[in-house]
Amino acid sequence: METQTQTAIEVLNSLVIINNDRIAGYETASSETDEQDLKTMFAQFITTSKKNKKELVVEVTKLGGEIAEGTLLSGKFYRAWMEVKVALSSKDRKAILDSCEFGEDVAVDAYTEALADNMDDITAEQKTMLNDQQLLIKADHDKVKALRDALL
Repeated sequence: METQTQTAIEVLNSLVIINNDRIAGYETASSETDEQDLKTMFAQFITTSKKNKKELVVEVTKLGGEIAEGTLLSGKFYRAWMEVKVALSSKDRKAILDSCEFGEDVAVDAYTEALADNMDDITAEQKTMLNDQQLLIKADHDKVKALRDALL
């Protein structure tokens, strides 16, 4: 049981980090764009991740774990945010949205992996919470994709 609890804490904390990455990334993106509609969208995405993080923190705390701090900003997620930063500096709306979509893909995939790889280590309530959070992030992804596709 102890190993199962520790695994659940690790899974939940990995998603805390993903949400921290989204918050930090979209705060940076918002500060570096002049486009009001993108600022509004990024603010909504930050709100989504803050909500998700709050729920995850409650679960980690219930399990007696320490909350993960900071951001991962390595690997795929780091590349995604570096691409967003470059796109923002060039003011290329399509490139900004392409890069944001890639970052959203990484976030959605993190939830998919967390759910698929840990079905026996998290409770039914945690699975429901993670599925709900993944749907919110997928909806954010779809907003970015729709905006990008409208430019084609």
